Amino acid sequence: MPKRYLYIWFQYLATNRLAKMRPELRGKPFLLYAPEHGRMVIRAASQSLTKEGISPGMVVADVRAILPSVEVLPDENVADEKLLKDLAEWCLRYSPVVATDSPDGLILDISGCPHLWGGELPYIQSITARFRKGGYDVRAAIAETIGAAWAVAHYGKNGMIIESGRQAEVLFPLPPTALRLESSTLQRMEKLGFRQIGQFIGIPHLNLRRRFGEAMLIRLKQALGTMHEPLQPVQPAPIYLERLPCLEPIRTATGIEIALRRLLESLCERFSREGKGMRTGIFKGYRIDGETVQISIGTNRASRNATRLFKLFELKIPEIEPALGIELFTLEATLVEEVSETQEALWSTANRDQAAISELVDNISGKLGVQAIHRYLPLEHHWPESSVKEISSLEEQPETEWRTDCPHPIHLLPEPVPIEVMVVLPDYPPMHFRYKNEVIRIVRADGPERIEQEWWLQSGPPRDYYRVEDESGARYWLFRLGLYGDRKPQWFLHGFFV
Repeated sequence: MPKRYLYIWFQYLATNRLAKMRPELRGKPFLLYAPEHGRMVIRAASQSLTKEGISPGMVVADVRAILPSVEVLPDENVADEKLLKDLAEWCLRYSPVVATDSPDGLILDISGCPHLWGGELPYIQSITARFRKGGYDVRAAIAETIGAAWAVAHYGKNGMIIESGRQAEVLFPLPPTALRLESSTLQRMEKLGFRQIGQFIGIPHLNLRRRFGEAMLIRLKQALGTMHEPLQPVQPAPIYLERLPCLEPIRTATGIEIALRRLLESLCERFSREGKGMRTGIFKGYRIDGETVQISIGTNRASRNATRLFKLFELKIPEIEPALGIELFTLEATLVEEVSETQEALWSTANRDQAAISELVDNISGKLGVQAIHRYLPLEHHWPESSVKEISSLEEQPETEWRTDCPHPIHLLPEPVPIEVMVVLPDYPPMHFRYKNEVIRIVRADGPERIEQEWWLQSGPPRDYYRVEDESGARYWLFRLGLYGDRKPQWFLHGFFV
């Protein structure tokens, strides 16, 4: 099945953003500038100015000579980049693979998605209508290649859908700049009289390379679909939100405290699994009269200690007015950071009391048996089953540090167990897998974590590990051996998270 791509071009991204922030600018001529080589150069112009021939790259002084009353504002490139990323994350509801194309475009891999909207036409109409309703001027196109979709969105008919295999035909009447070529290449083409792509698309590639360079040939191949163009999809930030509905409206401070404790325990448990902690949090109560009450806290360092976080919230609980009662509580961590996984292991304490530890071990082994106590030290090997060793002495010290950058399961199987999986797309975690004749459905997943064998010990394909969770909350450590390509990779179960 051929790939399908949707390109969305925000013609006036910077000025649309500013007009949304400052409604008084809507419909008025204004431009954004930035210093460049000692001059103030236009970076973006409103739609009314663009119709007058004002375009990015012109000098502000020249525009003011023509239009003295035009409003001139400084450009905020960082804000535009953040906005483009936010728009890309919003588009994840339309496709699981969305990439930004700086400075003002989005690329969506829509393969297998439009049928959910009834086809490609209602799909593109739905997404562009939502953007226009939000105050953005957009042009869009769907094609089999990113290059063709980009070209039509910028220089073709707005909302055009190019049928499979017809990208060359559509590119013929478009100007060379539709191939996203460098300005120096476009200047050489202008001198040679090339005004349309159709004038040179049939010239042998050897001649094109000699005249215009390899970069031009790559862009042409990408637009035609004879060369793959990679994407770097956005990775949305996870939402750390817990909800607690109430069977009966809560009116007392004690009830609010119980709800807060439960939400903190659930959220901190998730933090522990992911190695993160809360910096800022908001605790909200939704009252039956339609009003919302809330309190918030902030910490100097990220924390996942539920008791400590509760004490910070507890000071502000009197500010919550339950009125007729609260029917829903939510707790959201609005700022989350990594928490260092410093091992407070009994065996790694520098100033430990050896005699006390020996007595403790003797007491435990006397009650549970010697076989119940195990001590492990890390080894300098990549393969997980070879990265630890079991020892019996309390005196032996580790030769290397424990890895703390990626969470690994405590219960590791002696040998990986082959499993059958269902995977939607390459490099995606499985949707479900079969283990001991039982189909286990996955609801959450994290990864992949690439682990390769040491080249001086063994050669072979790498492993891509995923941390997954099923519907009951049980978590597993799975890996894919090999990459999708010449042959189908194998999947294995390697451990369980406790």
